[in-house]
Amino acid sequence: MSLSDPVGDTTHFLSDDSEGEEPGVRPGQEEESPSGVSVNRARLTVAVLFYINLLNYMDRFTVAGVLPDIENYFGISDGNSGLLQTVFVCSYMLLAPCFGYLGDRYNRKWIMLVGISFWSLVTLASSYTPKNSFWALLLTRGLVGVGEASYSTIAPTIIADLYVKEKRTVMLSVFYFAIPVGSGLGYIVGSSVDKLAGDWHWALRVTPGLGLLAVLMLLFVVKEPKRGGVEARPEHQLQRTSWLADMKSLSRNWSFMLSTFGFTAVAFVTGSLALWAPTFLYRAGIFTGEKPPCVSANCDNSDSLYFGIVTCVTGVLGVTSGMLVSRSLRKRTQRADPLVCAAGLLLSAPFLFLAIVFAQSSTVATYVFIFLGETFLSMNWAIVADILLYVVVPTRRSTAAAFQIVLSHCLGDAGSPYLIGVVSDSLRKRDSYLWQFRSLQVSLMLCSFVAVVGGGFFLATALFIEGDRNRADNYSPSDDEPIVVPRSGRSTKVPVSSVLI
Repeated sequence: MSLSDPVGDTTHFLSDDSEGEEPGVRPGQEEESPSGVSVNRARLTVAVLFYINLLNYMDRFTVAGVLPDIENYFGISDGNSGLLQTVFVCSYMLLAPCFGYLGDRYNRKWIMLVGISFWSLVTLASSYTPKNSFWALLLTRGLVGVGEASYSTIAPTIIADLYVKEKRTVMLSVFYFAIPVGSGLGYIVGSSVDKLAGDWHWALRVTPGLGLLAVLMLLFVVKEPKRGGVEARPEHQLQRTSWLADMKSLSRNWSFMLSTFGFTAVAFVTGSLALWAPTFLYRAGIFTGEKPPCVSANCDNSDSLYFGIVTCVTGVLGVTSGMLVSRSLRKRTQRADPLVCAAGLLLSAPFLFLAIVFAQSSTVATYVFIFLGETFLSMNWAIVADILLYVVVPTRRSTAAAFQIVLSHCLGDAGSPYLIGVVSDSLRKRDSYLWQFRSLQVSLMLCSFVAVVGGGFFLATALFIEGDRNRADNYSPSDDEPIVVPRSGRSTKVPVSSVLI
């Protein structure tokens, strides 16, 4: 079967003709759902997407797991260390709208295949950076953002086209388990491989091999579902509007906009902690006399291992508890989702603050408060994605996801690691181990303040969530809303009124 065949999972990524057709059921073949994907294939698809998401976040935080070694190897400041995360997120953020546009119009499976293959090759290349070429490491880490942008904007929309309502929430929760668990594994794998190999470069060579397996699984297991096929009104009953019309509609969707600002606060806090928490804990150990300073090629990265374990456990607990509490509260109010997100952020703020303060006196208390703060912070991962999917119509979801990625990362974790590093450098009065710890301690306190602001945005979301959800469920294009009408194999933008009889 060729790539241009109109059957869903083998459709060429520059063609989307298959999604309005009904597949036939051959003798002995399992009956397919309205999505065009069988029940078993749908479950396998979620499993593959979970694995790839896990791999993405493993790769993202492997660098954070060996950051003291990288700082010592290149002899860089905190500000330059923060750039490693910032350039990655900026690349990811800038490319997300492109993949969001493509994901709403073309075959999503082939877009992800190309992106993940490129990401794996660039990650492998980054592991061969020589000592006098820190700029090359920055460049390759920036290019890694291509893979995540091609994946993160599209994968949730595939799950949305396979499941609805409660099943969708459950499957999204499974998918978003990969964020904290993958992040934790990044710290664990990075620090462990660094210790075994005696060279931090080897820590960056683990995920490319696993990425090849991801490409094969995506190629042979995942099938492109019909957009909106499992919902009350599938995509062929809706009209694709122009990109400008999509953006205009999204900007007027208060639930989407406010929840995006709330998620921006989550991105700011998690981005800061993800890069700096292991290094902060390591400097706290030097400050308290529990650890020796790093004077050799290999630093003590045990805090990366412990923080990774904590991140894995709190991620599972946070996502699970968020899903269960949200499902329980939905029986009482339709505002349950934003209220749970708000509670998670507002509860995480004091525990993160206490963790930063107690680092100078008690390692045990610090980890206890980090455990509680990260658990509450993780409650909103799957819920925010679910909010987007039910307040935005199917034909705009990839665009909405891309816009949310751009805004949340632009104002969130694109700059927060670098900002924390710059503030730390500016507060440091002298180059001593005491001031290395104190300056980073004070700069990280900014995370608690941002968490409280984010909780306020989610509380505001609760005021509009019911109306916006009803509008999405009963959406119909207005007379002056431009739609995309095929003409001679090309897309032409015309007013709705000109094509209505």
